[in-house]
Amino acid sequence: MKITLLALALLGAALSLPAQTVHPVPATDDGPGFEPIFDGKTLTGWEGDPKYWRVEDGCIVGEVTPATVLKVNTFIIWRGGQPGDFELKAEYRISEKGNSGVNYRSIEVPGVPLGMQGYQFDLDGETRNANGLRYTGQNYEERGRTFLALRGQLTRVEDGKPPQIIGTVGDTKALEAFIKNDDWNELHIIARGNVITHILNGHIMCVVVDEDPKGRKAAGEIGVQVHVGPPMKVEFRNFRLKKLAPLPAAP
Repeated sequence: MKITLLALALLGAALSLPAQTVHPVPATDDGPGFEPIFDGKTLTGWEGDPKYWRVEDGCIVGEVTPATVLKVNTFIIWRGGQPGDFELKAEYRISEKGNSGVNYRSIEVPGVPLGMQGYQFDLDGETRNANGLRYTGQNYEERGRTFLALRGQLTRVEDGKPPQIIGTVGDTKALEAFIKNDDWNELHIIARGNVITHILNGHIMCVVVDEDPKGRKAAGEIGVQVHVGPPMKVEFRNFRLKKLAPLPAAP
């Protein structure tokens, strides 16, 4: 009788265990919650200088020509809100000399029409920099603390200190190989509390843990940049935003 009861107990324990170990699998779509913030036809909900921004073939196009060379960086700004915690996805294509970026949790610069200050997912073309460096994917704070994390870095940012490299998400040259030249790329930003992750074509480019209470921003505007420099062109399509509920405060 004792043996029978023991066997039944063991059988019950075995049945309560998962049938098999569950492993992560690749995502097949965006998942729920993403909403388009560009209609693919007009610049409704966006504000930018029409000298530099237009809609063409379903894309937001930013272009600097020899006749419209910039003296200061300019942005087209989404006027639909100031998200705090969110995921943002978009596809982009940039000319070989292009210099651009997607700003978020940003503010407008007083006295600089359509200028922005804040976090930026940096984007550049294949031959933008004479030194051969490629900045695509890094976290650069426009008009602020500048380089927060280069491609491949996991950094911690604290008040009064340069960003500290506390880990790596890959070799910068190896990650550069995932950038498609003269083709469409998908960027993905995840801003969750004070942790910000940049992803390009499914590969993590950098992560910032921002522990600087004076410098960091918990929410702000989204915008897209064309940069001072030679003539260039950048195109964006399929902008999707997923707003996330704020993380609960620690007990």
